Formats: sequence, structure tokens, C-alpha cells
Amino acid sequence: SLTINLPSCCFDNFRKLKVAYHAELTRSPIATNGQPFPWTSMRLPKAVFPVHYDLSLHPNLTSLDFSGVVRIQLDVREDTRAIVLHAKQMHISNVFLLSPEGVKPLEVLEYPRFHQLALVSDTTLTKGRKYEVHLEFAANLSDSFHGFYKSSYRTSSGEVRVLASTQFEATFARGAFPCFDEPAFKANFTIQIVREPRHIAISNMPKVKTVELPGGLLEDHFDTTVKMSTYLVAYIVSDFLSISIYAVPEKIDQTAYALDAAVKLLDFYDDYFDIPYPLPKQDLAAIPDFQSGAMENWGLTTYRETALLYDPEKSSASDKLGITKVIAHELAHQWFGNLVTMEWWNDLWLNEGFAKFMDSHSYIFCFEAMEVDSLSSSHPVSTPVENPTQIQEMFDDVSYDKGACILNMLQDFLTPEAFEIGIIRYLKKYSYQNTVNSHLWESLTDVKLDVRAIMDTWTLQEGFPLVTVEVRGREVRLSQERYLKTDDPSLTEGFLWQIPLTYKTSASNTIHRFLLKNKTDVLYLPEEVAWVKFNVDMSGYYMVHYAGEGWNSIIKLLQHNHTALSSNDRASLIQNVFQLVSIGKVKLDQALELSLYLSKETEIMAVTQGFGELVPLYKLMEKRDMPVLENQMKVCTNPGARHKQCLCLICIMQHNTINAWTDSGSVSQRMLRSYLLLFACVRNYAPCVEKAMQLFNKWKESDGKMSLPVDVTMAIFVVGARTPEGWDFLFEKYRSSMQMSVKSRMKTAMAVSPLQDKLAWMLEQSLDGAVMKTQDLPDVLVSISRNPRGYKMAWDFLRRHWHTLIKRFDLGSHTVSFMVAGVTNQYSTREMLNEVQSFFNSLTEESGSEMRCIQQTYETIEDNIRWMDTHLPLLQNWLNKHSGKLVHEDL
Repeated sequence: SLTINLPSCCFDNFRKLKVAYHAELTRSPIATNGQPFPWTSMRLPKAVFPVHYDLSLHPNLTSLDFSGVVRIQLDVREDTRAIVLHAKQMHISNVFLLSPEGVKPLEVLEYPRFHQLALVSDTTLTKGRKYEVHLEFAANLSDSFHGFYKSSYRTSSGEVRVLASTQFEATFARGAFPCFDEPAFKANFTIQIVREPRHIAISNMPKVKTVELPGGLLEDHFDTTVKMSTYLVAYIVSDFLSISIYAVPEKIDQTAYALDAAVKLLDFYDDYFDIPYPLPKQDLAAIPDFQSGAMENWGLTTYRETALLYDPEKSSASDKLGITKVIAHELAHQWFGNLVTMEWWNDLWLNEGFAKFMDSHSYIFCFEAMEVDSLSSSHPVSTPVENPTQIQEMFDDVSYDKGACILNMLQDFLTPEAFEIGIIRYLKKYSYQNTVNSHLWESLTDVKLDVRAIMDTWTLQEGFPLVTVEVRGREVRLSQERYLKTDDPSLTEGFLWQIPLTYKTSASNTIHRFLLKNKTDVLYLPEEVAWVKFNVDMSGYYMVHYAGEGWNSIIKLLQHNHTALSSNDRASLIQNVFQLVSIGKVKLDQALELSLYLSKETEIMAVTQGFGELVPLYKLMEKRDMPVLENQMKVCTNPGARHKQCLCLICIMQHNTINAWTDSGSVSQRMLRSYLLLFACVRNYAPCVEKAMQLFNKWKESDGKMSLPVDVTMAIFVVGARTPEGWDFLFEKYRSSMQMSVKSRMKTAMAVSPLQDKLAWMLEQSLDGAVMKTQDLPDVLVSISRNPRGYKMAWDFLRRHWHTLIKRFDLGSHTVSFMVAGVTNQYSTREMLNEVQSFFNSLTEESGSEMRCIQQTYETIEDNIRWMDTHLPLLQNWLNKHSGKLVHEDL
């Protein structure tokens, strides 16, 4: 570290600069016309609330712009002369006030920095009286994926057709019409849309009538919505067809599964929440250009095509499961989020954590949350946010995944029955209202348990606990500390959780419970045991370290009788032990010894977690250009290696009928087969590569008409894309295919090709958006960054096009964070850290320098450097010990 001693005058100057900067931020803002703007905060004043919006829109899909009129009925709660609301990048005209005294014009002041309009009256608007404002507006359709934006698609004959759709969460309704664009300003909306006869218009509510207008235009009138937030308003003008699922005409035959799933899920939620679905219809629409996975607009949920469209002949088991989960997530929001909405974006997790909790039956995603939550730059589940960039940053793994994990932990602790009763109480009490954290905890509290006291420790402080368990005879000593990947121990001090522990032992399958409230505690077993396993079935959001002989007893159990523990338990043990290596609690060779049992593993959860911990070892070596050690790892994972103590991951195939290139078996068996075959082919396991190439050549000779086993097509495409001829053929089929799941697999296969000229072309085409959709660019970029032939290209591309990317995908968005982390998180050298820091330090705040994901990137690379410096010699020694005699024989 470097310490610089500065004279006191420097600190005085620094303080003066801070004072001046604060004054700049808090000074009276100036409107675009040079007059003082009558409001100084980014949050809207509470003097005026909207009651009802009458919104008329006329989008022009030829000139790619729109105009409209909005009339907003107001509830004045404090005397005021200024109505402050939102509008962004639009031309405002003909603004007037309708009051009991008549109609009069209002002065319009604009403050673009906060996206605010002030409508100033020359007389006071009196508390308790009803008023209405009238505004006319016009703007261009957005060329991003937010607001009221342009989308397009190409028909099988090559014709490009244009549509317009909305995405208003979190702060983008203000770009489509003037509004009070904060979630607490709920109102009713009555919407009319003008269109050409060749198009249809859909919105949140059913259409009540269509009126013919001069010039051959039509105006659709929609029923008035229930009371809701602006971010849930939606409308689409397109040439879609529908069976209650809307899609482009040539893909309408891929909507039947989504319709069936949606009907069943709505019935389930009606029963679970004990509140009937409150709208007269629920449409689902597949949008050709869509940044995220889906959006819960009330009555009109919107989706990426890959998240909704399913072809029984071409879609895999994994595709079907993914579509089901996305629909389950969005429909859960119709109650948890739409009916009851968080007061402000700091409690976004109340929406997203619950929807994620409802869509998931496997809690392996808790490990993804822990990846972010183990960094000092993480944030509490409930975090103060003000500006749109900070709000966008809330849509991350902490709000979604950690939120879901702590709800699952609470459900397990309270019992599912008590949890459901509390959730119903919460939804019924706060229907059509806004809530904060404490409202949920109050609804879940009974006379015996203070839920808020427990859950505040999980939502109001960042991070998560590491519980250390040491068994001494019948005595189990417990201690807790914050798990943090850092070399600064001071950052772990002062954290304390109330942890609902669960455990089982070798003596009994009974699940025991213990609430750990203090830094240390002791519990007593009725008898001495051979092993104890805490966090049963991964029900809790914490890691466990088994001190003393604890890990050795678990390793012995896994090697001799691994099915004594559930697959969830086995997955959590794998994750815990490798993460404990990162902070020096466990030695690497002990974690590797535990992983040896995987050669007998047949369950997808444990297998994928094993791969998830071991594959990054390859990746770190790839980006350090260490072919000798990397090859030794490959040899050690090669099924030809006959040493019984080898990391024989591909050997798992023999336990999972991996050599059967079919679609047979259960969903989890099919998904595991697909996963393992892809791994084997990417790692150049000869039998896999030969079979995949044989199938690819037959498919190519049939001009793509031959039917391939769906679940294994990814492995086939990956091998086929290794030659220029194969890549070109795959691309032609990608361009002409109408099956979205097939296109997605082809896109990924092309991005992991070793052909660098093709990778560079893919990146440029994805940015352009004409041939490959720009919505797919983040996935393409991250796939190429994980490709040993493409990772430098991906980093160069990210830097070169940074300003375009943050404009297209929006500053602070999860998409931008995904690209930053995906491209950089496998670097492990001081040189690359310096290069990454140099680039991000060159940015301004307006171009993203303050984004949380940048600080997380620095921490991740620092952690990789520490890991490699500390553990590389240990890994080398372990590999030499276990596979040294086999290297030449198996090569």
C-alpha cells in the first residue's frame, strides 16, 4: 500500500471543494428558459397526486414518432401554485388547467436533469379541490429498449416489418407521456390509440370500441384500468396475431404451450393468494426486440420471444422449464408488485424477490447472489436510491436472488402454512396500495415470534454470514462472522444476523432447528455422531465451515455413501468448501478431495455445482496463457485417466447414459445430458467430438432438414461451427429459422467458435442489429469473452463501443452490469487489473464511472489475483500427485 502525507492546507482546500460541490447540487435549479425551477429534489413533491389519466396516443410507424394528449385529474393535498411531474425528451405544447373557475393556460418550465416539468399557475391551487391539467406532447419512438420504442422483425420472405411497444419499468413512462412517474403515485388510466387498419393495438385492459377517423385511421378505446403505478402501463401497436398469446404471424403456432402454462399458473395463484385475479384479461406478448427477459405490465405481460415461444419439435427440456419459470415470475407479479407495490425503488426486492421465490423450486441461484454479496461493494436488500441510474442498479442478483433466498429461509422457518397465511394477510390489507419492508414483516408476525427483528438483519445490512461449526463429542460450538472476499479483516466487523439454522446428523434424518442470535453459542446433541450437516437442503442463506475434523467426516461420507445427503445438500457442500478456500478457511487440496466423489454423482444440482466450481480453474489459466497447467487439468478430467483419485468429471457421463444422444429420460436427466455433452465437446473429448461432427455433417448434407435430438443440438452445433464451412452453414440456418430456441442455440455455438474473424463479425453485426438482433449483443459479447480465442477481442469491443452500449442498454441496467462482469471476471493478473481500472477511471459520472458493477469488477479481479497467487502452487502439487504418472499415457 502507498501512504502520502499531505499538508493540512490540502485538506482545507478539499473541504472547500466539497462544500462548493454540495452547494452546486442543492442550489435552486434553473429551467431551460433561464427561469428558476420551483422544485429542488429529484423526488416529486407530495402536494399534488394524480387520480386519473385520460391518454390518447397516435404512433406513426412510418415516420417512427408519436403524438398524444393527456388529461390528468388531480388531487391537491397542499396549497400550491406549481404542479411538478415528469417528462423526458418530448415536445410539450398547449398546456392548460381546468378548474371550477374555468380553463386557463399554465406556464411550462422544464428541468431536463431530473426529467421534470413544472406547470405554474398564476393563482393558488387549493387543498381539497379537484383540478385537471391538459398537455399535448410529441416525441420520437425510442431507439433503445425503453419507453415507447421501435421494434422490428423479418418475415421468412425477407420483408422487414415495424411495430411499437413499451417498457416503462423503472423510470421510462416519462419518455412516453407526461406523468407522475414514481410507484407511489398510483392512478387509473383510460387509454385510446390511433392506428392504421393493417395494425392492431393492445393495452392493459380490454378494448371497448373502435372509432373510424378521417384519413382511414382507426382509434381503439380501452377500458379504464384499476389503480396502478405508471411503470405498469403498457401498449403495443403491431400486426401480431393472437390466441391470448400475441406473436408475429409466422410464430403464432409456437404459443400453445405458453397459453396452457399461463392458464394453470393463474389458477394456482388465485388459490395460493386467496384473491381472484383482478383484471378481466391477461394477455402475453412476444416482442421481437426486448432487453430483459419479460415485464409484468398489469394485464399485458411482455416477453422476449425466447422466453415465451415453444416448438414441441424443436425446443428442449431446458427451454420448456425456462419458459415456465418466466411466465410464473411475471404472473406472480400481478399480485406481488402490481396489486401491492413497493413505496419506492429502495424496496424493489418486495416485488422481485417474491416473484423469483414463486418461480423457483431449486435454490442453486442463491450461490449466484452470494457471488455478488461476498464483495465489500455489495448492498443491503433494501438500499436508499435516488437517481434513475441507482434505481436501475437495484435490478440485480441481490434484489432478485437474495430476496428470494431469504423469503425461502423465512418460509422454512415459519412453516409453509404460516408463511402463506401471512402473505395473504399482507396482500389483502394493502391491495392497490404501496408498502415498505416493515409492512410485510408485520403481516408475517405472530404472538410467539418477532419476524421483523429477525428479517431486518437480512434486509438492512449487506452480506451474509459464515457459520463455523465445531463438534466436540455431544457439544456443537457455533460462531458467526460475515463472509467476505477481502484481505481487510476490518470490513467483516460489526455484522450480526439472527440465523434460522437447520441441521441433521448421522444418527437421525430428523431436521433440527436452532435460532443463532449471538456471535457464538453452543447446542448439545443427544448422542455423539459421525457427522453433522447444517443448512439442510440449502434452506438458509448462509455458508457453513466445519472446523476440526468436520470436513474430513463429510468427505468420508460423500466417498462412501453420498446419497445419505440430498442433492441440494451435496451441491451446497461443494459450493461452501470451494468458497472457503477463497478466504483461507479450507486448503485447496481438501476441497479437491471432496470433489472426487463427483465421479459417482448423477443429480443435476450437484453435478452443475461441481462444474461451476472447477471449470473456472480452467478459465483463469486460459487468461493467464498457461497451456501446460491447463492441459494437465484437462488430462486429469479426461475419462481416459484411470487413476481412481482423478478429477474425472467427464466420467460422470457414464452414470448418466451420456453416450445416448437422445431426448429420452426425465427433464433433469435430459438437461444433465445436454450439459455434460456440451462440456465434453468443448473440452475436446474425442468420442464426443467425433459423434457430434458425424451428426452435424449428416444434418448439413440434408440442408438442415434432418431431425436432430433436440437436447443435444448445442453440442452438435458447437463442434460444427469450428470450421468456416460449418460456421457459414449454421449462420444461414440461424438467419432463416423461425424457431427462437433453435436460433438461440445456434447463436451461442457460433460465439464459441475458434474462428476469430467470425467472432469479430458477430460482434459488429449484433451492434448493427440488422442481421443479428442488438438485444442479443450482451449474450454474444459474454460468450465470446469466455472463448479462449475471443476474450481479448471482447474486452476491446466493450471499451471501443462503451458509449453506444450504455445509451442502447441504459446506464446502471443489469444488462450493462452483465457485460462488464462477464467480460472481466476471469482476469487474474495485475496487468489486466491496471488496464481495466485505467479504462473505467477515464469515464465521467455521466458515462458510468460511479456504477456499482465497476467496483465489483475491481474486487473480483483482485480476488482472482489473490486466489492464483495463493493456490496455484497447491493446485500444481495436487495435480502432480494425482495425475503425474498418467500425463503421457493419456495424451
